[in-house]
Amino acid sequence: QVQLVESGGGLVQAGGSLRLSCAASGRAFSMLAMGWFRQAPGKEREFVASIIWSVGSTYYADSVKGRFTISRDNAKNTAFLQMNSLKPEDTAVYYCAGRDAGTTNFGSWGQGTQVTVSS
Repeated sequence: QVQLVESGGGLVQAGGSLRLSCAASGRAFSMLAMGWFRQAPGKEREFVASIIWSVGSTYYADSVKGRFTISRDNAKNTAFLQMNSLKPEDTAVYYCAGRDAGTTNFGSWGQGTQVTVSS
């Protein structure tokens, strides 16, 4: 089992930036990919971005392309989500998730971190 801990959320004005971090521990060596998801009040959780751990390939939701960047530090088992040009509609709880090799779903989840963008 992989344990994931997010940090870096907060309150920012529209147009501002935040950087989220997700530190993995436990069986982090078994991870195939890490991803970021978000859930706004009254809405379902949605995919934001993901990265293949070994090769660094990245994937983004259309709503964040060109504004958000996912990256990782293999040595520290940490993933990052750089969020620029933030909009009020980006307000949500952001969750980090891990996907083990040989699986098709993100099975490990962090506790979430709140991101609030004021207009």
